[in-house]
Amino acid sequence: MRTKILLLISALLFLAALAMVFVFVPTEDNQGVVQRIFYFHVPVAWVAFFAFFVTFVASILYLVKRSIIWDMAACASAEIGLLFTTLILITGSIWARPIWGVWWDWDARLTSSLVLWLIYVAYFIVRAYIGEEERRARFAAAVGIVGFVDVPIVALAVEFSRTLHPRPNIFNGGLSESPPMLATLLLSIAAFTVLYLLFMVVGMRIKEDERELISLKEAVKE
Repeated sequence: MRTKILLLISALLFLAALAMVFVFVPTEDNQGVVQRIFYFHVPVAWVAFFAFFVTFVASILYLVKRSIIWDMAACASAEIGLLFTTLILITGSIWARPIWGVWWDWDARLTSSLVLWLIYVAYFIVRAYIGEEERRARFAAAVGIVGFVDVPIVALAVEFSRTLHPRPNIFNGGLSESPPMLATLLLSIAAFTVLYLLFMVVGMRIKEDERELISLKEAVKE
C-alpha cells in the first residue's frame, strides 16, 4: 500500500513538474532553452547528496547498534545515490556542451562530483569483495562515513575556488526574482524527493527478501 501511494504521488508530481518545465516556465534570457535541464540537474544533485547523508547516518547507527537493518538502509540509499550521482555527471555534461563548448572541465565542482561518484563505486566494491556479513557491513559503514566528507566539498566548491560552474542563486537573486522558475524548481525537487522515498521502500523490501532467501538456502543445506 505504501509503495502504491508513493508511486501515485511521484507520478503526479512528475507530470506537474514536466508541464511546468516545458510549458509554464519562461525561457531563460542568457542560456536559452538548454537552461531547462537545470530543473532536472539540481533536483538530481539534491537526491544524490541526501542519499549519501542517509547512508552516512545509517552507517553510524549500524556501528552503534549493530542491527543489520541499518546496514540494509545504508546500502539501499547508496544504490540510489550512485544512480543519481551518475545522472549529475550526465546532465551536467549535457548542459556544459552548448554553454562552455566542452563536455567536461576539470574544475573544482565537476572534479569533486566525480570523486563522489568514485566513492559510491568504492562502497559497492567493498560490499562485493567481503563475504562475511558483519565484516562487510563494518567496512562498508566506514566507507559510508568517511566518504560523506566529499558531499560538503562538492556543495561548497563554487564558493571557495575558481570555477566555471554557476554559483547557487536560488534564493539570493536569480531564481528568487522569477517566481515561475523558483516554483518549477521546488516542484521538481519535491518530485525527485518522493521518487527517492519510493526507491528506498522498494530497495528495503528487496533486501529483506534477499535475506529471507539466503536464510532458506542455509536451512536447506543444514
